[in-house]
Amino acid sequence: MNILILSGSPRKGCNTDLLVEAFVKGVLQKHHVEVVSVHDYKVNPCMGCNACFRNEYHLCAQKDDMAIIYEKMAHTDMLVVVSPVYFYGLSAQLKAVIDRCHNPIRDTFPIKKMALLLVGAATLPELFDSILAQYQLCLNFFKLEDVGRVLVRGVKDKGDIKKTNALNEAFELGKSL
Repeated sequence: MNILILSGSPRKGCNTDLLVEAFVKGVLQKHHVEVVSVHDYKVNPCMGCNACFRNEYHLCAQKDDMAIIYEKMAHTDMLVVVSPVYFYGLSAQLKAVIDRCHNPIRDTFPIKKMALLLVGAATLPELFDSILAQYQLCLNFFKLEDVGRVLVRGVKDKGDIKKTNALNEAFELGKSL
């Protein structure tokens, strides 16, 4: 299986990246995986112009790095969305990529499965509720299989995630695929 991880953290080597690394270690035993740190790509927010709906090849009117990410998604069986949680939502960088999937080209992607990995500093029980609602709507709309979630609360400073069981959970999720 080809697995594409979209990681939304703008901070290198911190908790979100450590969670991604643990998941990848579990996955690599059986599958091909590519990690896209969306912060490294210039992706503009969707303008809602619908130009992509009006042309045969679903080309976006914006000329940025989203074309590179579309190409990667075109060869992906499973998508893993990973993000730090900022003010109860995904990082802005990741949200821009997700919003650009408004493009009908998404219907040509072979993606059948998704997983979600989130890291948040707060410990509130409802910390992930808004993201989980959006995730579930995507699963339902695209008829995707949810293969798992790792939701980590109370992780703020660099390395805090090492004090939790989350890295093992991410590794085991990857290994289970």
